[in-house]
Amino acid sequence: MSVTSIRLQPDLEEPLKTAAERRHRSKNWLVNQAVREFLQRDALEQQRWQETLEALESARQGKVVDSEAVHAWLESWGKDDELPPPKP
Repeated sequence: MSVTSIRLQPDLEEPLKTAAERRHRSKNWLVNQAVREFLQRDALEQQRWQETLEALESARQGKVVDSEAVHAWLESWGKDDELPPPKP
């Protein structure tokens, strides 16, 4: 495990200490957890951004589904004659 030093802003020190005591965890554990959660959210954001770019490129190329076909498909959900998903 590597060691990284951080400088906490003064307004974070006391709330961090209080949160650590309340959870019976160390400040180090809380900081690691916060960084882990940030990195997970950041990775998800990057994935969504990439998917958005791919979707925009797909639409630019004309690979779209007619809205009437989508509505018909959605209205068929749960029925005996449920339609397959529409294709571009």
